[in-house]
Amino acid sequence: MFEIGNSLREARERQGLGYPEIELATKIRAKYIRALEEEDFTSIPGDAYIRGFLRTYADYLGLDGDVYVDEYASRFITSWRDEVPPKGERPRIRTRGRPVDRRVVLLAFAGIVVVAALVFAAFSIPGSSTHVPGIGTKNRQQRQSEPTRQLVLKGVNRGTYVEVRRGRASGKLDLQGTVAPGQTDRIPGDRFYLLVRTPAGLHITLDGRAVALPAAHNLRVLVTPQRTTRLRG
Repeated sequence: MFEIGNSLREARERQGLGYPEIELATKIRAKYIRALEEEDFTSIPGDAYIRGFLRTYADYLGLDGDVYVDEYASRFITSWRDEVPPKGERPRIRTRGRPVDRRVVLLAFAGIVVVAALVFAAFSIPGSSTHVPGIGTKNRQQRQSEPTRQLVLKGVNRGTYVEVRRGRASGKLDLQGTVAPGQTDRIPGDRFYLLVRTPAGLHITLDGRAVALPAAHNLRVLVTPQRTTRLRG
């Protein structure tokens, strides 16, 4: 048995990572990251979120997320918020209010029938269509004018050796070589496998958002707009 919170905190501090960059990379709010490190699981809304946050955070730090989820499951009882009993039927309360006017009910029903008949008639007219002219064309034009997502690599400090592949470790090789200090490389796309020799020598953004890299030599990561996942190997 090990202490979940202390283990996560020590791994984060060893890599010199702060809460803001972890939140940006994992999409887990900083207050929930602190709650995991303090084992304050009552501050997280439900077991499903706790298990998901634990696995994502541990994997991001280069740890085995499944081990942390299993340790949590063996030591902590399922949150009471996930075990709320079903609501029983409410007792009927008799009131002595004024009786409902039947004419009002009949008028409301007649109004519903008229609206339904008009809608049916509109769709039954030959040649009628629900398509609004111009909307489809406008949407296609907007999609065509939207800028393509780009992975931007900029060399900092002493720069570093980098390999960039499309989609996965066996994907198309888009970049291989040293990114020198001040050098900038741009690669269109939204899913990349990266091998980075020295993360401190590289600044990365994807779709304009900074990509936080763990401080590890020969780092292998999978980068998408949603998250950055450290890979083993």
